[in-house]
Amino acid sequence: MSDEGIASLFNVVPIRPASAGVAKSRSEKKWSKPVMDSCGFCILPSLLLRAQRRLGLSATQLALVIQLIDFWWTEDQIPWPKKETLGQRLNLSDKQIQRLVRGLEQRGYVKRVPRKTLHGRTSNGYDLSGLVLELQKLAPEFSAAADAKRKVERRGGLKHAHGASG
Repeated sequence: MSDEGIASLFNVVPIRPASAGVAKSRSEKKWSKPVMDSCGFCILPSLLLRAQRRLGLSATQLALVIQLIDFWWTEDQIPWPKKETLGQRLNLSDKQIQRLVRGLEQRGYVKRVPRKTLHGRTSNGYDLSGLVLELQKLAPEFSAAADAKRKVERRGGLKHAHGASG
């Protein structure tokens, strides 16, 4: 069975290694190799940023979501950062982190998953599947708006809309 056939069984889009190399090279040109090599990088869908207002996320909630995403390395394992770590990164107290997470939970974007070890309780896990589902719902609308904008631009409509004042 081909790579594409295997990938379709698991609903995965195969990534060609050359593409990843090109993306990294472009990122290194933009940010520099030392910056990209220092801590790695985090893949973040632009829709999350563009739909911030529609999602009803404050700037601080969005910053927290981005921090959680930085700990979310694989699709099959939710992120488990400590509140203290999130607080240090965002310059917020543990209580502030708890309130922000509670707000995200109330919107259905995040679900805290308690984690226990043999020695007692440890950091919570954060299931972001609610946020992913909401972004999936918004994606067609944002894609349609982008397509409509491109059509207007192709017809030269935005030249007139922006005008040449001054």
